[in-house]
Amino acid sequence: MDPNFKRSVILITEHQEEGTVGFILNHSSTLSLKDVIPGLPEANFPVYLGGPVETDTIHFLHRCPDLISDGQEVVKGIYWGGNFETLKVLIQNHQIDEDDIKFFIGYSGWGQSQLNMEMKTNTWIVSDQFHPDVVFSNNEENLWREVIINLGPKYAHVSNFPQDPNLN
Repeated sequence: MDPNFKRSVILITEHQEEGTVGFILNHSSTLSLKDVIPGLPEANFPVYLGGPVETDTIHFLHRCPDLISDGQEVVKGIYWGGNFETLKVLIQNHQIDEDDIKFFIGYSGWGQSQLNMEMKTNTWIVSDQFHPDVVFSNNEENLWREVIINLGPKYAHVSNFPQDPNLN
């Protein structure tokens, strides 16, 4: 029921005993990277709302380990973070494409065992089967729907539910 997570697609980037971190892939903000990082006046990359935790921080996911060192591979071919100074140079030199990187303000976080308990109460639909392009999609309106449909016939019908069933 938390509005921060309404029809959200979240990529979990870290799951340990102490807690879990992830990023909402389909909630954009009204900001561009140039609005939040000084010195990058041409950085028109969209910035997404990664979640309600530490909204004064910026994070990024990418699939460019050959260009951005020190990123942590979270799933095959998708990296979280990396050398930000190198990234700024790549952006300034137009050497990185919007299809290969996604920026977030804040993140989604769960305390110790919190996410496991929420999963037991069916708060989340969980899958580890997805195409990496989903992570970098900028079609946020259809992303949730596409992900639900790709979960198979058990969930596909949910993709047609109205956001507010009371208005149906």
